[in-house]
Amino acid sequence: MTNADELKSSGLKATLPRIKILEIFQRAQERHMTAEDVFKLLLADGSDIGLATVYRVLMQFEQAGILSRNHFESGKSIFELNEGQHHDHLVCMDCSRVEEFFDPQIELRQREIATERGFRLQEHSLALYAHCTKDACPHRHSK
Repeated sequence: MTNADELKSSGLKATLPRIKILEIFQRAQERHMTAEDVFKLLLADGSDIGLATVYRVLMQFEQAGILSRNHFESGKSIFELNEGQHHDHLVCMDCSRVEEFFDPQIELRQREIATERGFRLQEHSLALYAHCTKDACPHRHSK
């Protein structure tokens, strides 16, 4: 399926800004990006798509289910492609880098806790905030 087809199947018209922003998410090495990150990548690519358009398209993509949005400690919205598989996040408090993980035991325990307390879990989001302990972390900001 082409990007234009993917947009149309989500109920969105295949405009140039939408196609370019979708391509950014599909080919970027970093899976979790702010609107500003997307805007900078578009600028580096020679695109003249404005920041307001980036924000608008990201909101449209979220509503259409193409992207998922998270709010981590930074207070900024972080977007990632919605690939239909649940995962949780580990957020570095030093550089704000986000790593994804999936742990079946954590998932099971969360459902058990909800059930024990009289709830049926519909959806959830888990973000663990931590300091990196890797000696040679390439993402650590020098101080």
